[in-house]
Amino acid sequence: MTDRNTRLDQLHKALQERIVILDGGMGTMIQNLKLDEEAFRGDRFADYDREVQGNNDLLNLTQPALLRNIHADYLDAGADIIETNTFNSTQLSQADYGLESIAKELNVASARLAREIADEFTAKNPDKPRFVAGAVGPTSRTASISPDVNNPGYRNVDFQTLVDNYYEAVEGLVEGGSDLILIETIFDTLNAKAAIYATQQYFEDSGITLPIMLSGTITDASGRTLSGQTTEAFWNSVAHAKPISVGLNCALGADALRPYVEELSNKAETYVSAHPNAGLPNEFGEYDQTPEEMAEIIEDFARDGFLNIIGGCCGSRPDHIEAIAKAVSKYPPRQIPERPKALRLSGLEPFTGDENTLFINVGERTNVTGSKRFLRLIQEEQYEEALSVARDQVENGAQIIDINMDEGMLE
Repeated sequence: MTDRNTRLDQLHKALQERIVILDGGMGTMIQNLKLDEEAFRGDRFADYDREVQGNNDLLNLTQPALLRNIHADYLDAGADIIETNTFNSTQLSQADYGLESIAKELNVASARLAREIADEFTAKNPDKPRFVAGAVGPTSRTASISPDVNNPGYRNVDFQTLVDNYYEAVEGLVEGGSDLILIETIFDTLNAKAAIYATQQYFEDSGITLPIMLSGTITDASGRTLSGQTTEAFWNSVAHAKPISVGLNCALGADALRPYVEELSNKAETYVSAHPNAGLPNEFGEYDQTPEEMAEIIEDFARDGFLNIIGGCCGSRPDHIEAIAKAVSKYPPRQIPERPKALRLSGLEPFTGDENTLFINVGERTNVTGSKRFLRLIQEEQYEEALSVARDQVENGAQIIDINMDEGMLE
């Protein structure tokens, strides 16, 4: 078995030489197995007092042989990178089943399983090394959006809780043998920031640093994430992580995803990935797009130079990945653009300050040392009214809000 540093050297070499293939939908393949409650429980959870059917991540412990076969099918189809089956392996997501206590164990077990099968395929064909991406899902909570339409300021999770959840997951994924950390299906950039912070904190604590892949989700034809950001604004928000790749996955089929992948291709100073759905679900929630149809659309991505990493998400199967791998094999990988240095910020839209920017309006009333009103509102915890101070500045033309909470007597 090659060591992790050697594998990372091999990955960087592969990314420079060709379009690298990611696997397809894990959930799709599990659903096709039509497993019942007993299968999900296995022997270990046979007497557990809650239903667990649908907890796909639990299969890492109860049905590893089935997951092994799915990984092998994707590797046979030509995948270079396989993802761990850990989309919901955080305490927050496992709380739906009362299984918070096994969250780290799920990550370790899944990464070990993927590592074993990837190494077997590498040993059979050393010229095509295989890699494991430790998948970190968004959790079932959102830090930016209220779940209560009557109380827009309410949150059912805080940043530190997300950090703690992600830290534990990443710790397990690295312990199990992952080569990369894939923070995926990002619908809320604040969640992603918590995941990035937790990942980098774990790297610092452990002395082990792996490449980070980031993959956001454009939820509909508006071209925005669920928390409201455009593609470029999303990239500006996460570029500080210096990821090995940034991309988009889920929610849309390849045809609808194309303009946003193209935008990332033009703007991101790193590799670009995509793993779209196999079209859109029909009235039965099933995906009808054939491997040939999906591959034809994605071949245009490769022909136009948008791609470094390509795979599939919901509805995609090994035959989709095989068709995609064949379609893109004749094209070189995207070349990373060199963009001029500039001040690149983000709210819901991007903001760029460069030599062509004549004047930038900065709103500075959200300042506890410069505004007695703002200080009073913060001290009295009247946050909605304090937010109106920022809103007023935006409506009066501020392009940037300077928020200052630097006050010695302020908690």
